[in-house]
Amino acid sequence: MTTMIGQGRRLADLLPGSVGFQQTVPRVLVHRTAVSEVFITDLQVADEQTSHIGAQWPRAHSFFGPKMRLHDPMLLAETIRQATLVVAHRAFDVPHDAQFVLLELTYEVSEHGLRLESGPANITLVGHVADIRKRKNSVAGMSLEYDCYRDGERVAGGSIRWRCISAASYARVRGDHHNAARTSATEPTPVAPELVGRHHDTDVVLGASPLPDTWLLRVDTDHPVMFDHMVDHVPGMMVVEASRQAAQLLTGRSDLVPACGAFTFTRYIELDEPCIVRAEAREDDVVKVIFEQSGSVAVTAVLKPLDRG
Repeated sequence: MTTMIGQGRRLADLLPGSVGFQQTVPRVLVHRTAVSEVFITDLQVADEQTSHIGAQWPRAHSFFGPKMRLHDPMLLAETIRQATLVVAHRAFDVPHDAQFVLLELTYEVSEHGLRLESGPANITLVGHVADIRKRKNSVAGMSLEYDCYRDGERVAGGSIRWRCISAASYARVRGDHHNAARTSATEPTPVAPELVGRHHDTDVVLGASPLPDTWLLRVDTDHPVMFDHMVDHVPGMMVVEASRQAAQLLTGRSDLVPACGAFTFTRYIELDEPCIVRAEAREDDVVKVIFEQSGSVAVTAVLKPLDRG
């Protein structure tokens, strides 16, 4: 996995205006129920292809908290997800009840971008839209690439590809899965929290398996962050977190900081079926994680840890 974090690129050279960090956008725009889970603060649309987005990372977060004086890179992944929804709703008038389908997500961030300081981190994202898909006169999907700046310096980047369908079409497509449920009684025993850098069983998303380097996905629909609101499938950010925990278990590094990630979503991971999570080591400390359900691959993830020299 290669990184593309630019050196010496300054925001002032690219962005004539500025975004605000005074308050968050309405939570409906980022599909969150809790205001505390909203990271986006502003959107300025430059043109049909370019938007400038403000985001703020808290010094502490109930789940994606700092470690080793560094922000959690998962904040960047979630910021990209939220920024995309704001752009879709406000810049392209995608209805609020549309159902988004995540297809691909990537992110990469430098150690400088993750550093923890005396206040929250104000991040400016410059989003570039490409490959707009339309259904009749409505936007049905697109790809976006992001350059992310902190204190004027480019410190991160990422990309996302998504499509969306109407709420009525979604209900038809999902069928019985639309009303699927899961209870904690069906969940496998969690791995020891300290092995994945956690303090509580409730924050562990992987359970033990008899196979080497293989675990079972634990889906706690009562988790206040992973399931900020109820959905009928495993959320994308739970997959991202499970990939991180699988990489920690494979490498034996509970303090592993996944500075780069790439995720390909082939199908939904259903709530009412077991999901197998398998990790394997690749070259250059890269870890590949595969999520399998009902005999087919649902998600493939590739993570690379931060090189702290």
